[in-house]
Amino acid sequence: MSRQPLRLVIAEAERMLAACGVASPRVDAEILAAHVVGVPRGKLMMHPLVDPPVVEALRRLVVRRAAREPLQHLLGTAVLGPVEVAVGPGVFTPRPETELLLEWGLKAIADVPSPLVVDLCTGSGAIALGVAASRPDAVVHAVEADTGAMSWAARNVSDHVAAGGTPITLHVADVRWPDLLIELESKVDLVLCNPPYVPDGVELPPEVTEWDPPGAVFGGPDGLEIIRAVITSSAALLRYGGRLGIEHDDTHGESVPALLRRRKVLTDVEEHPDLTGRPRFATARRVAPQ
Repeated sequence: MSRQPLRLVIAEAERMLAACGVASPRVDAEILAAHVVGVPRGKLMMHPLVDPPVVEALRRLVVRRAAREPLQHLLGTAVLGPVEVAVGPGVFTPRPETELLLEWGLKAIADVPSPLVVDLCTGSGAIALGVAASRPDAVVHAVEADTGAMSWAARNVSDHVAAGGTPITLHVADVRWPDLLIELESKVDLVLCNPPYVPDGVELPPEVTEWDPPGAVFGGPDGLEIIRAVITSSAALLRYGGRLGIEHDDTHGESVPALLRRRKVLTDVEEHPDLTGRPRFATARRVAPQ
């Protein structure tokens, strides 16, 4: 068989993905093509013709994406800020909007030398790795209750350290434990958390319901079960002046700040929107008890 025009191969992939309800068919088709060809997406058109094995490899990936397997699973990685982490079945796939929480956290500790940072509900370890990559002087701890997800975090941390990054201490623990990281009590400069927060029963795309672990997505009837525990744990972990950032569902724009304000040791409560203007994460600062 002769070589085929890549633009036509991508167009056919886009058509297949659109027909199956994929939200961004053209983008996904181009990303998968770049993955198969082995070039950045922006340089695809520098390869106008592709060999039949490339066409077949792309076709197989497109069929899987059309079945709503997450794009990141097909690539094997997901990006969060400065880091790329391995992801796949058994771990929550980091979302682009979480970069806003990471950016806020890094600004919060910009003037803190050798900050002590805790990432609760770490999943793949993406937030913890984002902090460690951006602040090599930071002492970073990451907590995850699910052992399957923790295996992904351990793999990603191992790769990070092998590439010369600073170590991250991993803890298999539940944020609902009353003695969580008790050795760090009142010492932590920053707590970040992207917990399971979707209210039970909410309809979500197949990429989420069929591939993300339910325990990493759903947060009880109101979506706040884990968030309540995170606030309690964080209030104990933070030093005076320490900062807390929690991502939440876009229906929680009032409820999560209200939960934070109920804690007398937390102040400067703020709500932050994502790039579409929807409520996305809330922040607070620890103060000394009255």
